[in-house]
Amino acid sequence: MALSVEDIEDPCRFRLIRKVPYEDLAGFVLDNLNRRSPLTLLFWSVCIVMLGIAVIVRINIAGYYQLRNIMFHSLLGFIVFPILIIPVHEVLHAIPFLFTGARKLRAGIDLKQYFFYVTAHRHVINSAQFGFVACTPFILINIVLLILILSLPGLWKWSLSLLLFVHTTMCAGDFALLNFFRINRKKNIFTWDDAYAKVAYFYEEI
Repeated sequence: MALSVEDIEDPCRFRLIRKVPYEDLAGFVLDNLNRRSPLTLLFWSVCIVMLGIAVIVRINIAGYYQLRNIMFHSLLGFIVFPILIIPVHEVLHAIPFLFTGARKLRAGIDLKQYFFYVTAHRHVINSAQFGFVACTPFILINIVLLILILSLPGLWKWSLSLLLFVHTTMCAGDFALLNFFRINRKKNIFTWDDAYAKVAYFYEEI
């Protein structure tokens, strides 16, 4: 049976361990990304691999295309495609939320901290469910991009390899939150968001 916010707020069963206002989310993300763990090592390693793929593609197309065409596809890969993929990324967060039973989904943007989000208002999830929600866009989008890079011709390989690298770095917030759960893996952690107050809560089962 799914837990409600009222269940989580029972002090006999659960203890609040962290309250994160959305306006402080950037600091929370940086703090958890800087905490060394196999998860953060994996994330930074994948970023390096994706950058390496882009460098290899760029070397392989050198001398075959005019500079203006290369610059055009660089613009696509660094700016245009990453902007266009943001709503796709957030939808791929929303769909797993629906599978966990969430219904009151909310999307938002904070340009000061440069982050976009989808959350489920007053919907309680555990660490496994959070992992499902957080990892889905990273896995699906990157797999599709890798397939396209292998399938499409030269300049599209270049722009999409740049997008692959940029999208991977865009997942830093997801991995930071995953790392918070990993750091607290010995505790039974649950989380829920108040989408109107813009606050995320993390509780441990007593």
